[in-house]
Amino acid sequence: MIELLQTNKTLIFAILSGIVPAIFWLWFWLHQEDKEKPEPLGLIIISFILGSLMVFIAVWLERYSLNFVKNKNSQIIVWAAIEELLKFLGVMVIIWGNRNIDEPIDYPMYFIATALGFAALENILYLVNPFNASGAVVGMLTGNLRFMGSTLLHAIASAMIGSALGLSFYLEKYRMIYLIGGIISAIVLHSVFNFFIMKGSGENFLSVFGFLWVVTIINILIFEKLKRMGPFIPISN
Repeated sequence: MIELLQTNKTLIFAILSGIVPAIFWLWFWLHQEDKEKPEPLGLIIISFILGSLMVFIAVWLERYSLNFVKNKNSQIIVWAAIEELLKFLGVMVIIWGNRNIDEPIDYPMYFIATALGFAALENILYLVNPFNASGAVVGMLTGNLRFMGSTLLHAIASAMIGSALGLSFYLEKYRMIYLIGGIISAIVLHSVFNFFIMKGSGENFLSVFGFLWVVTIINILIFEKLKRMGPFIPISN
Protein backbone atom coordinates (compact mmCIF):
# COMPACT_ATOMS: atom_id res chain seq x y z
CA MET A 1 0.00 0.00 0.00
CA ILE A 2 2.82 2.39 0.91
CA GLU A 3 4.67 1.54 -2.32
CA LEU A 4 1.50 2.20 -4.33
CA LEU A 5 1.02 5.59 -2.68
CA GLN A 6 4.66 6.44 -3.31
CA THR A 7 4.30 5.45 -6.98
CA ASN A 8 1.17 7.57 -7.37
CA LYS A 9 2.92 10.50 -5.70
CA THR A 10 5.87 10.13 -8.04
CA LEU A 11 3.63 10.11 -11.11
CA ILE A 12 1.70 13.16 -9.92
CA PHE A 13 4.91 15.14 -9.34
CA ALA A 14 6.30 14.05 -12.72
CA ILE A 15 3.09 14.91 -14.57
CA LEU A 16 2.82 18.33 -12.95
CA SER A 17 6.51 19.09 -13.54
CA GLY A 18 6.17 18.05 -17.17
CA ILE A 19 2.87 19.67 -18.07
CA VAL A 20 2.87 22.92 -16.06
CA PRO A 21 6.03 24.36 -17.73
CA ALA A 22 4.70 23.38 -21.16
CA ILE A 23 1.34 25.06 -20.46
CA PHE A 24 3.12 28.18 -19.22
CA TRP A 25 5.22 28.44 -22.36
CA LEU A 26 2.17 27.77 -24.54
CA TRP A 27 0.36 30.62 -22.80
CA PHE A 28 3.41 32.84 -23.25
CA TRP A 29 3.80 32.18 -26.97
CA LEU A 30 0.09 32.38 -27.77
CA HIS A 31 0.18 35.88 -26.32
CA GLN A 32 2.73 36.79 -29.00
CA GLU A 33 0.10 36.18 -31.68
CA ASP A 34 -2.35 38.61 -33.23
CA LYS A 35 -4.89 39.12 -30.44
CA GLU A 36 -7.59 40.21 -32.89
CA LYS A 37 -7.55 36.85 -34.67
CA PRO A 38 -6.23 34.08 -32.40
CA GLU A 39 -6.02 30.49 -33.56
CA PRO A 40 -8.95 28.18 -32.62
CA LEU A 41 -8.28 26.77 -29.15
CA GLY A 42 -9.48 23.33 -30.23
CA LEU A 43 -6.84 23.10 -32.95
CA ILE A 44 -4.15 24.29 -30.55
CA ILE A 45 -5.15 21.55 -28.07
CA ILE A 46 -5.18 18.93 -30.83
CA SER A 47 -1.71 20.09 -31.92
CA PHE A 48 -0.49 19.81 -28.32
CA ILE A 49 -1.86 16.27 -27.96
CA LEU A 50 -0.53 15.15 -31.35
CA GLY A 51 2.89 16.48 -30.42
CA SER A 52 2.88 14.44 -27.22
CA LEU A 53 2.00 11.28 -29.14
CA MET A 54 5.01 11.82 -31.40
CA VAL A 55 7.23 11.12 -28.37
CA PHE A 56 6.44 7.40 -28.57
CA ILE A 57 7.53 7.26 -32.21
CA ALA A 58 10.63 9.29 -31.39
CA VAL A 59 11.65 6.93 -28.57
CA TRP A 60 11.29 3.92 -30.88
CA LEU A 61 13.24 5.55 -33.73
CA GLU A 62 15.99 6.77 -31.42
CA ARG A 63 16.44 3.32 -29.94
CA TYR A 64 16.37 1.76 -33.41
CA SER A 65 18.99 4.24 -34.64
CA LEU A 66 21.45 2.85 -32.07
CA ASN A 67 21.80 -0.21 -34.32
CA PHE A 68 23.41 1.97 -36.99
CA VAL A 69 24.79 5.05 -35.24
CA LYS A 70 27.49 4.17 -32.72
CA ASN A 71 29.31 7.47 -32.35
CA LYS A 72 27.94 9.52 -29.44
CA ASN A 73 28.21 12.86 -31.21
CA SER A 74 26.44 11.46 -34.26
CA GLN A 75 23.71 10.08 -32.03
CA ILE A 76 23.05 13.57 -30.65
CA ILE A 77 22.56 14.94 -34.17
CA VAL A 78 20.46 12.00 -35.36
CA TRP A 79 18.19 12.14 -32.31
CA ALA A 80 17.74 15.90 -32.71
CA ALA A 81 16.84 15.38 -36.37
CA ILE A 82 14.35 12.63 -35.49
CA GLU A 83 12.57 14.81 -32.94
CA GLU A 84 12.45 17.93 -35.12
CA LEU A 85 11.22 16.03 -38.18
CA LEU A 86 8.55 14.21 -36.18
CA LYS A 87 7.28 17.48 -34.71
CA PHE A 88 7.27 18.90 -38.24
CA LEU A 89 5.21 15.96 -39.52
CA GLY A 90 2.79 16.40 -36.61
CA VAL A 91 2.27 20.04 -37.54
CA MET A 92 1.73 19.14 -41.19
CA VAL A 93 -1.14 16.85 -40.17
CA ILE A 94 -2.82 19.85 -38.53
CA ILE A 95 -2.16 22.65 -41.00
CA TRP A 96 -2.34 20.84 -44.35
CA GLY A 97 -5.33 22.38 -46.11
CA ASN A 98 -6.28 24.22 -42.91
CA ARG A 99 -8.18 27.39 -43.85
CA ASN A 100 -7.31 28.94 -40.49
CA ILE A 101 -3.77 29.42 -41.79
CA ASP A 102 -4.42 32.74 -43.49
CA GLU A 103 -1.59 34.95 -42.22
CA PRO A 104 2.16 34.49 -41.58
CA ILE A 105 2.02 34.46 -37.76
CA ASP A 106 -0.27 31.42 -37.78
CA TYR A 107 2.49 28.98 -38.75
CA PRO A 108 4.73 29.28 -35.67
CA MET A 109 1.72 29.05 -33.34
CA TYR A 110 0.92 25.49 -34.46
CA PHE A 111 4.59 24.52 -34.48
CA ILE A 112 5.00 25.76 -30.91
CA ALA A 113 1.82 24.04 -29.67
CA THR A 114 2.96 20.73 -31.18
CA ALA A 115 6.49 21.13 -29.82
CA LEU A 116 5.27 21.88 -26.31
CA GLY A 117 3.04 18.81 -26.35
CA PHE A 118 6.12 16.81 -27.32
CA ALA A 119 8.16 18.45 -24.55
CA ALA A 120 5.45 17.86 -21.93
CA LEU A 121 5.34 14.08 -22.38
CA GLU A 122 9.10 13.84 -22.86
CA ASN A 123 9.55 15.69 -19.56
CA ILE A 124 7.12 13.38 -17.76
CA LEU A 125 8.97 10.28 -18.96
CA TYR A 126 12.31 11.86 -18.09
CA LEU A 127 11.26 13.01 -14.63
CA VAL A 128 9.81 9.71 -13.40
CA ASN A 129 13.30 8.34 -12.74
CA PRO A 130 14.66 11.37 -10.83
CA PHE A 131 11.58 11.34 -8.60
CA ASN A 132 11.90 7.62 -7.99
CA ALA A 133 15.63 7.78 -7.32
CA SER A 134 16.00 10.98 -5.34
CA GLY A 135 12.61 12.09 -4.09
CA ALA A 136 10.53 15.15 -4.73
CA VAL A 137 13.15 17.83 -4.01
CA VAL A 138 15.75 16.58 -6.51
CA GLY A 139 12.97 15.72 -8.93
CA MET A 140 11.56 19.24 -8.80
CA LEU A 141 15.04 20.72 -9.27
CA THR A 142 15.49 18.56 -12.35
CA GLY A 143 12.08 19.65 -13.52
CA ASN A 144 13.07 23.31 -13.16
CA LEU A 145 16.14 22.73 -15.32
CA ARG A 146 14.00 21.16 -18.02
CA PHE A 147 11.52 24.01 -17.61
CA MET A 148 14.29 26.52 -18.30
CA GLY A 149 16.07 24.50 -20.95
CA SER A 150 14.54 21.55 -22.73
CA THR A 151 10.93 22.79 -22.84
CA LEU A 152 11.97 26.19 -24.20
CA LEU A 153 14.35 24.49 -26.62
CA HIS A 154 11.56 22.44 -28.20
CA ALA A 155 9.36 25.52 -28.56
CA ILE A 156 12.10 27.68 -30.08
CA ALA A 157 13.47 25.01 -32.42
CA SER A 158 10.03 24.33 -33.87
CA ALA A 159 9.23 28.05 -33.91
CA MET A 160 12.22 28.51 -36.22
CA ILE A 161 10.58 26.23 -38.77
CA GLY A 162 7.22 27.93 -38.34
CA SER A 163 8.79 31.37 -38.64
CA ALA A 164 10.58 30.31 -41.83
CA LEU A 165 7.25 29.28 -43.34
CA GLY A 166 5.71 32.52 -42.12
CA LEU A 167 8.45 34.62 -43.73
CA SER A 168 7.84 32.79 -47.02
CA PHE A 169 4.06 33.33 -46.81
CA TYR A 170 4.09 35.61 -49.87
CA LEU A 171 7.09 33.97 -51.52
CA GLU A 172 5.62 30.67 -52.65
CA LYS A 173 8.35 29.82 -55.16
CA TYR A 174 10.97 30.17 -52.41
CA ARG A 175 8.97 28.43 -49.69
CA MET A 176 10.85 25.13 -49.92
CA ILE A 177 14.17 26.93 -49.49
CA TYR A 178 12.87 28.74 -46.41
CA LEU A 179 11.45 25.47 -45.04
CA ILE A 180 14.69 23.54 -45.51
CA GLY A 181 16.61 26.41 -43.91
CA GLY A 182 14.22 26.40 -40.95
CA ILE A 183 14.50 22.64 -40.44
CA ILE A 184 18.30 22.71 -40.62
CA SER A 185 18.43 25.62 -38.16
CA ALA A 186 16.13 23.76 -35.75
CA ILE A 187 18.25 20.59 -35.90
CA VAL A 188 21.48 22.56 -35.40
CA LEU A 189 20.07 24.44 -32.39
CA HIS A 190 18.71 21.22 -30.88
CA SER A 191 21.99 19.38 -31.46
CA VAL A 192 24.15 22.15 -29.98
CA PHE A 193 21.93 22.36 -26.89
CA ASN A 194 21.96 18.60 -26.33
CA PHE A 195 25.70 18.36 -26.95
CA PHE A 196 26.63 20.92 -24.30
CA ILE A 197 24.04 19.67 -21.82
CA MET A 198 25.12 16.03 -22.15
CA LYS A 199 28.85 16.70 -22.38
CA GLY A 200 29.28 19.77 -20.25
CA SER A 201 28.96 21.04 -16.71
CA GLY A 202 26.67 23.48 -14.95
CA GLU A 203 28.69 26.37 -16.35
CA ASN A 204 28.05 25.14 -19.87
CA PHE A 205 24.36 24.89 -19.07
CA LEU A 206 24.24 28.57 -18.10
CA SER A 207 26.07 29.56 -21.28
CA VAL A 208 23.81 27.47 -23.50
CA PHE A 209 20.74 28.67 -21.63
CA GLY A 210 21.82 32.27 -22.20
CA PHE A 211 22.32 31.58 -25.89
CA LEU A 212 18.89 29.94 -26.01
CA TRP A 213 17.31 33.09 -24.62
CA VAL A 214 19.10 35.18 -27.25
CA VAL A 215 17.54 32.96 -29.92
CA THR A 216 14.18 33.31 -28.12
CA ILE A 217 14.40 37.12 -28.26
CA ILE A 218 15.25 36.94 -31.96
CA ASN A 219 12.18 34.75 -32.49
CA ILE A 220 9.98 37.25 -30.67
CA LEU A 221 11.28 39.99 -32.99
CA ILE A 222 10.52 37.78 -35.99
CA PHE A 223 7.01 37.25 -34.62
CA GLU A 224 6.55 41.02 -34.58
CA LYS A 225 7.61 41.15 -38.22
CA LEU A 226 5.17 38.33 -39.09
CA LYS A 227 2.34 40.20 -37.37
CA ARG A 228 3.12 43.36 -39.33
CA MET A 229 3.08 41.38 -42.58
CA GLY A 230 -0.57 40.62 -41.85
CA PRO A 231 -3.03 38.78 -44.08
CA PHE A 232 -2.80 41.22 -46.96
CA ILE A 233 -0.96 40.25 -50.11
CA PRO A 234 1.55 42.87 -51.17
CA ILE A 235 1.64 44.22 -54.72
CA SER A 236 5.07 42.75 -55.33
CA ASN A 237 7.57 40.52 -53.55
